[in-house]
Amino acid sequence: MPFIQTDFPGLLIFEPVVYEDSRGYFFESYNNKTCKESGVDTLFIQDNQAKSSYGVIRGMHYQLNPDAQTKFIRALSGIILDVVIDLRKGSPTFGKHFSIELSAENKKQLYIPKGFAHGYSVLSETAEVFYKCDAFYNKNLEAGVQFYDPSLQIDWKIPEDKQIISDKDKLHPTFENCINNFIF
Repeated sequence: MPFIQTDFPGLLIFEPVVYEDSRGYFFESYNNKTCKESGVDTLFIQDNQAKSSYGVIRGMHYQLNPDAQTKFIRALSGIILDVVIDLRKGSPTFGKHFSIELSAENKKQLYIPKGFAHGYSVLSETAEVFYKCDAFYNKNLEAGVQFYDPSLQIDWKIPEDKQIISDKDKLHPTFENCINNFIF
């Protein structure tokens, strides 16, 4: 499985080898053995899937230690702008964000290690997002960062009047005030 290292330590882009012919296409979206050979040794224990319409922004979510989650994200249909913020104190990219378009067409995936806040915006009419997690959801340890925190300067590629955000996501604290127990 070809993983590409980003400028953020541990944050990887996965670009699968896709075999296409007149019948359609085939690719391995996940192979534990190949991941281990590439240095990605994560035991995923939960799969999640969500469908959203254009303009939806979900995020920025994470779970605190000891139930922090590594995630492996992809778009099954449509196009999303996937965004992460490095929350790991001592990281050379602490407080910075990374974004990438994930789509059914490009088949790219994002491997997000523990210590990142995660969110995405839906750029197509609808999108289905699928992701693997290495820890179960724990409501008592969930946390977040404001998706619109001006200090982060994230361009969600959605006009403000078209943004659809849950009331819960609107209440997250700024990056400066977020709860954080991650050390690089």
